[in-house]
Amino acid sequence: MPTPKKKTSKSKRDMRRSHDSIKMPNLATCPQCHEPVLPHHVCLECGIYDGKKILIKEEK
Repeated sequence: MPTPKKKTSKSKRDMRRSHDSIKMPNLATCPQCHEPVLPHHVCLECGIYDGKKILIKEEK
């Protein structure tokens, strides 16, 4: 099994891991209720997507 000849420096190791960080999701606002919602998803608060009622929420 091959083994490295030299120790990988902290700089090289961290540069390799630079893309592994967790990124915040891009959020848009619902045009109806102004709640944050993921783009191209149905708003879970009002149930509207692309101006059409998709989800029917029962009120308590």
